[in-house]
Amino acid sequence: MMVLTIDFETYYDREFSLSKLTTEEYIRDPRFETIGVGVKKDDGYTVWFSGTKKQTKNFLDQFPWGDSVAVAHNAVFDMAILNWCYDIRPKRIVDTLSMARALGHGSVSLKALAEFYKLGVKGTEVVNALGKRRVDFTAAGLETYGDYCRNDADLTYDLFSKLGDGFPLNELKLIDLTIRMFTEPVLELDESILIAHLADVKEKKASLMSKMIISKEQLMSNPQLSHTLRSLGVEPPTKTSLTTGKETHAFAKNDEEFKALLEHENVIVQAVVAARLGVKSTLEETRTERLIGIAERGSLPIPLRYYAAHTGRWGGDDKVNMQNLPRTSPLKKAILAPEGYVFIDSDSSQIEARTLAWLAEQEDLVTAFANGEDVYKIMAAKIYRKDEKDITKDERFVGKTTILGAGYGMGAAKFQAQLKNFGVNTELAECQHIISTYRDTYEHVPELWQEAGSAIKAMVDNKTTTLGRKDVLLVDGAKGIRLPNGLYLHYPNLREHEDEETKKREIVYDTKKGKAVIPTRIYGGKLIENVCQALARIVIGEQMLKVARRYRPVMTVHDAIAVLAPEDTADEAQAYVEKCMKMRPAWGMDLPLNCEAGHGASYGECK
Repeated sequence: MMVLTIDFETYYDREFSLSKLTTEEYIRDPRFETIGVGVKKDDGYTVWFSGTKKQTKNFLDQFPWGDSVAVAHNAVFDMAILNWCYDIRPKRIVDTLSMARALGHGSVSLKALAEFYKLGVKGTEVVNALGKRRVDFTAAGLETYGDYCRNDADLTYDLFSKLGDGFPLNELKLIDLTIRMFTEPVLELDESILIAHLADVKEKKASLMSKMIISKEQLMSNPQLSHTLRSLGVEPPTKTSLTTGKETHAFAKNDEEFKALLEHENVIVQAVVAARLGVKSTLEETRTERLIGIAERGSLPIPLRYYAAHTGRWGGDDKVNMQNLPRTSPLKKAILAPEGYVFIDSDSSQIEARTLAWLAEQEDLVTAFANGEDVYKIMAAKIYRKDEKDITKDERFVGKTTILGAGYGMGAAKFQAQLKNFGVNTELAECQHIISTYRDTYEHVPELWQEAGSAIKAMVDNKTTTLGRKDVLLVDGAKGIRLPNGLYLHYPNLREHEDEETKKREIVYDTKKGKAVIPTRIYGGKLIENVCQALARIVIGEQMLKVARRYRPVMTVHDAIAVLAPEDTADEAQAYVEKCMKMRPAWGMDLPLNCEAGHGASYGECK
């Protein structure tokens, strides 16, 4: 199959650019203009073309896109232009930026990757194009810009050649599916629902805030903010200070657990956190406003970042984070299947807990999952020393929280805080009993944490070993942990570190947050959490590819897959999706899987 590498150069100015607008806003804006485009056939000479929109369309139509692999760096941008502006959809899409993320590169810019692989130097001519329309360029200036574009296309092709060597085929297919969720949008938005929801959110926030007067001093004082959050039933998030090594409040703009409270089910919690962060609107408001804007411009592109985390999970992108859309959000009812189709949403049941039990070879728990037993009641019966038939709804909830939360080494204090966030107040001694009961009941899980601790030491010492069930995970020295799909869990600059104040030794690795590089602690339980999330993501990815053979995936949220199917085949389609999501992977034929699914005219009607 022919490889066509493509790179668009487009108009931008100080106010109209991708630093000011989302990709969707930028390309759909009336100010958008293609200055020129470079296309490279296989390893041939890159052709540069600049002309009117019609002329550019005629130029692009010369290439066999329908039978070719289209390659771009940040393909979301180039493929959206190709489809939205020129009605062209390639047979396959490859994104070198996404590939670089999966391979563990810290910086995935074309400039950084070209330097890393010694492919050449990315030009800087784009800086001189600021504020210039196509007609503003001189012939010489346009030719210089064309050289810049050709160089980018050449670098992208060479980068694809480097990254593609041994890159898993299934992962390339998932990149293609992920990009198309955005660049070939089919979902519709009900603007009336969005407008009504926005008004409701603003009214509720104003009403609640008027009843709870919070001064600026209270917001900016960590102890007082902690008190306010606790009064709202939220345990304040904490972190280890990089300066002192002691536990401190995690109330900064880059503290993910604190930012997550912007999406708390309690609107007043959202408002308090937003005020502390200096944000005028809650996330629910801004997301709704953004969706209203999209509805006015057209269909809904689903922006997902492939391999957003080092565990491989998808993440939200383009300032519309569908990954964090609350389960009960009214916004889901505003996301509609096109006429003649239904939404089918299928969520993998307890996939991390199942994967953990399987990896730890905790066979009694694996069997319980496989037989469809109520593992939450089983756990609660152990905790409360009662027969399963006598377990109450509240006791079962504690059992559920234990199964889903205690598998990665969580201590009693953190478990107590987690229960409190769910509205369950439990004494610390009782939480210690619950944690101890879990570890005693499923003793192979703590043993797996210990084994993971040895695996971390092996990575530090650049030695090879295995982890968990035989032949599933290879600890490949400093390279990281080789996963069943052929990719790795990477731990950059993994090393022993001694805290200057406490003199406590721990193992850390480097995590990038913006331009900063932050040492992140890793230990047995945390490594197992990473591994289980990575394995769960591989399972979901393989299942998505199976589903895609018959129905079009339009979204994935954590452990769920959403597809479209013709309305008159809804039941048959749902049955097929459920069948796919219960299929066990070749590397885990004894991994018990299950799912819950539903269908409807809107995303919100599926469950």
